[in-house]
Amino acid sequence: MEGENPDMHNETVVELQKHLADAHAQLDQAYDATLNGWLKILDLRDNETEGHTQRVAAMTVRLGQYLGIDPQQLVYMSRGALLHDIGKMAISDTIMQKPGPLDEEEWAIVRRHPTFAQEILSSIPYLKPSLDIPYCHHEKWDGTGYPQGLKGEEIPIAARVFAIVDVWDALRSDRPYRNAWPENEVMAYLQEQSGKHFQPEIVKAFEMMLAADETPKITVNNHSVSGTAGLSPL
Repeated sequence: MEGENPDMHNETVVELQKHLADAHAQLDQAYDATLNGWLKILDLRDNETEGHTQRVAAMTVRLGQYLGIDPQQLVYMSRGALLHDIGKMAISDTIMQKPGPLDEEEWAIVRRHPTFAQEILSSIPYLKPSLDIPYCHHEKWDGTGYPQGLKGEEIPIAARVFAIVDVWDALRSDRPYRNAWPENEVMAYLQEQSGKHFQPEIVKAFEMMLAADETPKITVNNHSVSGTAGLSPL
């Protein structure tokens, strides 16, 4: 348009972009606040696993970073890990808070919680990209898991990563019916389940990541590094 000031036009575009970014950030905060509210409800229903959700979410992201997974995918993995047991909200307190062992019929209902999660989250566009873990975290590398019986790389990478972290944290934690396992016994179990429950390459990467945590760092050109940096993504 004749006489239009290009600087003014550019400033308007930048201002609009800033408003859109602010609105998107506010929407993210609102969704995350809702997510945290759901997590509090889950914690109130399952006191024996208190802290488990936050720990596995943090470690899932760490392992994903170690494997070189895309940062945006890590955001979805974090949310999915936080919501991995959201499907249990659809299961009655009679089952979830039963003091004794569950019978076969009750276990069949509990095993439906990934399907319930899929039904809850698939209708929420913001959380749909995070569905892989809640829906698929009980699938197994050899195809014997549930609910779909997926095998190998049919299982989404997010769920393959999370499955190892979830079992690691569960076995490393005290439960009313057993004490926490020593770290070496849990690692031996993960190795024994490599190729069965878990993808072998991710088990190895997890072991290397934990070993790197214990490896003394050396300084090269003012950067602290260890011998396992730069592992290629799967």
